[in-house]
Amino acid sequence: MKLLEVADLPLWSAPRWTWTLWTLVLCSAVLPVTAASAAETGYAGQVVRCQSRDMEWVHCDMPVANGVDLVRQLSSNSCIRGTEWGTDRSGVWVTLGCRAEFRSRVAGNNADTGDRKVRRVLRCESNGRPQNCPVVLQGAPVRLLRQLSSMPCREGHSWGVRRNEVWVTRGCQGDFEVGATDGSGFLDVPRTLVCESKSRQRRFCGATISKGVRLSRQLSGSACEEGRGWGWDARGVWVDNGCRAEFQVN
Repeated sequence: MKLLEVADLPLWSAPRWTWTLWTLVLCSAVLPVTAASAAETGYAGQVVRCQSRDMEWVHCDMPVANGVDLVRQLSSNSCIRGTEWGTDRSGVWVTLGCRAEFRSRVAGNNADTGDRKVRRVLRCESNGRPQNCPVVLQGAPVRLLRQLSSMPCREGHSWGVRRNEVWVTRGCQGDFEVGATDGSGFLDVPRTLVCESKSRQRRFCGATISKGVRLSRQLSGSACEEGRGWGWDARGVWVDNGCRAEFQVN
């Protein structure tokens, strides 16, 4: 129940210790930076290319003590800090198909890097019992960004909001986005949601949806036909009959 201002936790649920040779290859590209370009941009050192393929979580070692900036996005999937990329003590991580180049910032340099897209994310988890997760809201709205549990997260039933806290119960575990306090709402960028029907069983994947859902990539051999294999409402996406797919949620 910790508010992640700088996105210390990825949304992808793969264990951090599951390292493979392929994972190391994905983040091994290091690009040189000339002294002239470093002086112009306020950066020094090297550019690290970190890539999430097939939606997996990938960690790339690099200096982070003075901050890290995304300098070039390579993927068509969004790279939003807080959900698709972030930092920890030893480097940068990417997930949900984000592929980008990152550069460490020089000590004492606070040069403006333009419009930064950052989500405020709160992780709140119930082990079956009610759990309250404090957060300073000041009137800001909250929505379910991504359901992490197999148990469904339905607003008003297994999760909700009170003054300066999010509550969950009945096994709901999720990442919740805190909107702006000025009334401008949430970051208006589509979110990637993976929902899978395993053993041809119906599965509900919670996410607060205000506009619509689009199937962006089918992952299963079974058909994903809207209305039969998948569908959605304001509370999330459902899949059935073996449909496994990636969805763009807005």
